Amino acid sequence: MLVKNFGSHSIKDYEREVDRGGKFVIYRYCISVIFLTYKQPSEIYLVRGGEYMKGRGVFFSLVTLLLGWWGIPWGPVYTVQVLFSNLRGGIDVTDEVLDSMRNQLNVRGQCF
Repeated sequence: MLVKNFGSHSIKDYEREVDRGGKFVIYRYCISVIFLTYKQPSEIYLVRGGEYMKGRGVFFSLVTLLLGWWGIPWGPVYTVQVLFSNLRGGIDVTDEVLDSMRNQLNVRGQCF
C-alpha cells in the first residue's frame, strides 16, 4: 500500500510514525457537472505527529468549494458533507492501513 507523502517503506517505518502520533488520513472532494455529482476520496496521506491535520485538506476543500455545489440536487448536500469532513481533519484510516499492510505480509509469508 502506498501512502502519498511517505513513499514505499516497511511496515515498521509506518508503525514508528504512528507511535509518534502520526495518522493515516483520507480527505474527500466533490465535483459537479449540472446533473452529475461525484464525491471522491483522496489518496491516503500520512499526517505526522504534531502536524496540522486540517492543513492537508485545504486543497480538497477549495476544489469542492469551486466545483462541488453546482450539481442538482446532490451538489450542495455533498459539498457540505465534504467540507465538514475535511474541516474536522479528514477521515482517520490508520487502523485499516496498518491491518491491510499486516495482511499483505501474512499472505506473502513474511514476518513484520
